[in-house]
Amino acid sequence: MAGKRNPESKMSIGGHLKELRNRLFWSAIFIFAATVGGWFLFDPVFQILQAPVIEIATKKGVNATINFGTVVSAFDLRLQVSIFIGLLLSSPFWLFNLWAFITPGLKRRERRFTLGFVFSAVPLFALGCWLAWVSLPSFVETLIGFTPQGSANVINASEYILFTIRILLVFGIAFVLPVVLVLLNFAGLITAKSIVKSWRIAIFIIAVVAALATPTADPMSMFLVMVPLVVLYFAAAGVTALNDKRRERRVIAIDEQIEAQDG
Repeated sequence: MAGKRNPESKMSIGGHLKELRNRLFWSAIFIFAATVGGWFLFDPVFQILQAPVIEIATKKGVNATINFGTVVSAFDLRLQVSIFIGLLLSSPFWLFNLWAFITPGLKRRERRFTLGFVFSAVPLFALGCWLAWVSLPSFVETLIGFTPQGSANVINASEYILFTIRILLVFGIAFVLPVVLVLLNFAGLITAKSIVKSWRIAIFIIAVVAALATPTADPMSMFLVMVPLVVLYFAAAGVTALNDKRRERRVIAIDEQIEAQDG
């Protein structure tokens, strides 16, 4: 029926707003349901996140404990972490709704780019989070190591949990950025030459990101973060170079075909 009334599959502004409202409504439903689940998952997640502190404090003989400073801080932290877990668990649903809303306005070629971005960005984001999780004990050990002997390190629970979440997000997002470069190249906005030409700026930015993501005095931790990011950057440059060559061959073939037709 919709196709007969609207053969060009065009939608009015009111229709777009109604579609957006429906997508947001269902996304909110999924996020809320996942947040409720996150509320019940808070205890095991909190135990996992505080494990590095307990293990290092026991191993080093340091008096370090995670504490809640106010009466409402435990509830406040539980609510924040539940929302964060809810957003992660429901991400396939609200990303699908976002994709379903944007897709009708995209051409077939642009849809392939965005699908390729999603399918490559998700595992890279997970890889970045995994690397952050593996590196987290060394960060915590270095920071707790500054505690003077004979004193106690009373760690604010909210600050510590949000610190660990920030580390995970920074690592995850940093690993996705090379995919953005490839997407921009496939969209014809940048070239491989411009990516390679900017390698000094890129390495400087990667070093800054690594320094912010590894708040320790250990240079090895920063180096371990920089290496995969630099490799991913030049891997993105390699992929875009292959795409540029493919694009050039296609342009040459089209020119030759036009010349043959004119001749």
